[in-house]
Parts: sequence; structure tokens; C-alpha cells
Amino acid sequence: MNNELKHLAIIMDGNGRWAKERNLVRTKGHEKGAEVIRDITEYCSNHPTIQTLTLYAFSTENWKRPKIEVDFLMRLLDNYLAKELDTYHKHNVRFETIGDVGKFSSSLQKRIQSTKEATKNYTKLTQILALNYGGRDEITRAVNKALKADLEITEDNISKMLDTPYSDIDLLIRTSGEQRLSNFLLWQSSYSEFYFTSTFWPDFTPNELDEIIARFYDRDRTFGGL
Repeated sequence: MNNELKHLAIIMDGNGRWAKERNLVRTKGHEKGAEVIRDITEYCSNHPTIQTLTLYAFSTENWKRPKIEVDFLMRLLDNYLAKELDTYHKHNVRFETIGDVGKFSSSLQKRIQSTKEATKNYTKLTQILALNYGGRDEITRAVNKALKADLEITEDNISKMLDTPYSDIDLLIRTSGEQRLSNFLLWQSSYSEFYFTSTFWPDFTPNELDEIIARFYDRDRTFGGL
């Protein structure tokens, strides 16, 4: 069996439906969801084998949402990074991003960069937020980078040009009951184990994550072999 969990990825889904069930505006679901990120990050920083946690925070398709919601999400991200810097320091967590953050406001880009700089030497866990990220877009950009560098188009060369130099995904979780990848880490999840839970992201807890990881360890990963 080869089921050591080093890289965990999560599609954080269900914020809006969580709020709707409680007769709240959608933004309340996003606020609660941001709090859950802290809990899950702390859990992963204390896990004996998890090295990288990648979270799907804002996709390339999310720009299609109403402008008022998109603007709120941008402010929420800025506030989250400001508040969570202490968490990164406390738990020795390095902050990184994947995706094209160049479309964000200059102030938000500065916040992202300053957080990366402040945490660059931390080694207990790397937390990656996928921001303005799409798997197809990432692969397309990687191929174009390889061509520009006059590299042969091989799996290894494309991998080197992807947004993240980190390992492939071992376990990918999606909350809220939906069972699709939604253009998330298409290249890196080719041999991932998948787990879909009906729990909305704002209700997702470290205890449930612990149970999912226990089930992951029961699986036999052969990577196409025997």
C-alpha cells in the first residue's frame, strides 16, 4: 500500500446554500467559511504527514457571479490574510497561491505578496490558496511557458511550468454533496483519492476531516500497477 498523505486538497463548497438554509445572505456563508479555513489549517499543521494543504478559494469562473458578491469576496480575502498572519506565525505555516492574481486590485496583490514574504521561511505546513484559478487555464499557461522556453512538450516539462512546484494531490475532498472537480487541479489530481461529503463547508470540522483521512488510509493506491 502507498497511501501516505502528504498533499491534501479541498474544494470548499456550500457557503451559499449553508446561508440560504438559515435565511441569511450569501455573504454570511462566506464569512463562516473563512473561519473554517483557520480550523482546518491548524489541524493540518499538527498532522504528522501532511505537508501541503491546497484550498480552492476563487475560480476563474467565479467572476461570473454578481459584482456585489465578487467585491465582497475580494474584501473578505484581504481581511482574512490580515487576520490570519498571526495564525501562520503561530503554527509555522507558509502561505502560497496558485492562479493568476494579476487580475486582483493592486492593494490585494500587495497583501498577498507581503503575506508570502512574511511566511516564506516556515516549514511545518504550506497552505496554498487557489485564487483566480482554473485547471485548464493553468495547463494552457504551462504549455505556453514551455514553448516560450523552447522546451519539448513532455509531462515532466509541463509539470515544471505549472503554478505549483509542489507534489501531486494524494487526497482531494469536496464538500456540499457535489461530485465533480469543477476545473480544480486537473493535472495534479490524476491519481488522487477522492472523497465527497454532503457537509457544507461552513459546517466542516477537523473531526470530520480526521474521519475522512482514516478512510483514506484504508485504501490501496496502486497508481495503475498491481
